Amino acid sequence: MILTFSLLGLALAITGLMAFAFFWPMTLVHLRDKHPDIHAKLEAFDPASLLWLLAGRYRALHDPGLDGLGLPARIALIGLLFGLLNAGVFALIWWATKP
Repeated sequence: MILTFSLLGLALAITGLMAFAFFWPMTLVHLRDKHPDIHAKLEAFDPASLLWLLAGRYRALHDPGLDGLGLPARIALIGLLFGLLNAGVFALIWWATKP
């Protein structure tokens, strides 16, 4: 049962990764086209950029198009991180309790 939850976490992480790979580049392109000053501060997979997305700082720009791309990217990144955490925790539980 523990390995099942670990695999479900891995599946969530893969799903989050696929959605993130779809929405984050489109968010960056929107930033490049509409908000070049913000785009100049961000890099594609820089930890500061990912924290900018996780914190939802894109909402301060009051751009409905950016909100429409940033929110799914943020949800996908949260799903990716939560799935990896879940898979790791349950894998450690399984490893610690195996006979």
